[in-house]
Amino acid sequence: MDFLDRDLFGRLEHFYDAVPRDAARTEEHGALVLFVREGVGWPFYARPRLDATEAPSLADVTAVRERQRELGLPEALEWVHETTPDLLAVARSAGLSVLEAPLMVLDPAALPDPGTLTDVPLRVLDGAAPDFAADVAARGAVAAVGFSAAGTAPGEAGPAQRDAAMAALDETALDEERTSVADGRRLSVLAETPAEGALASGIAMRVGDVAEIAGVATLPAARRRGLGAAVTATLARELLAAGTDLVFLSAGSEDIARVYLRVGFRRVGTACIAEPAPVTP
Repeated sequence: MDFLDRDLFGRLEHFYDAVPRDAARTEEHGALVLFVREGVGWPFYARPRLDATEAPSLADVTAVRERQRELGLPEALEWVHETTPDLLAVARSAGLSVLEAPLMVLDPAALPDPGTLTDVPLRVLDGAAPDFAADVAARGAVAAVGFSAAGTAPGEAGPAQRDAAMAALDETALDEERTSVADGRRLSVLAETPAEGALASGIAMRVGDVAEIAGVATLPAARRRGLGAAVTATLARELLAAGTDLVFLSAGSEDIARVYLRVGFRRVGTACIAEPAPVTP
């Protein structure tokens, strides 16, 4: 696959529209569609309708935010700037703060061997393994601690804070996770040592031959050891081996994007995430 092929953004839009549908119902608000999760799990977002003929309006944004508040959901919109460029100004006019995240696509020819990036062992989670529930809990705890100290700078939070953040999934959510792993829709990787346990984690979501890598996190005390890059490279290699030919991700900052450049990802656009601006005293 030429990672700059003409239908790249169309394939991404179909992916973004398809991923939530297994676990969510949809509500249309003008040119926006709101995905409402059915059951437990991280809440979804609103984004431009796949079949919309016009860009979302300020009225559409206002309506979907009101509905999110009614449902007790975060007021969140996501879109690709290159596909829906007019939404950036509309979201800002609505008072939303917009993160413009580097949207990056893997060049398979530039993907390194994960073993060259770190000396910490890497492991793909097995949904049929007896310790799968514990692995999923560790993955979530690493992400919780890692994302609470955003960026790439080292910090003090490490295994003790991870263990304190450990929380088990309920059985329904765990069964859904196992099913997603078994049918190839979900992939998870841990970087761990026998002495320290899980130090970094990441997931991938797949629909057909398109997949997104997300949730790559490293405990602050374990940063600058190549773990985020190695987890990302492991996920990417597994996805390519499974027949995925378009692997992408969104970097939370330019500093984080530089980590992904080491793994063979190239910037192709901008993923926008809009939320209410934080209230300052």
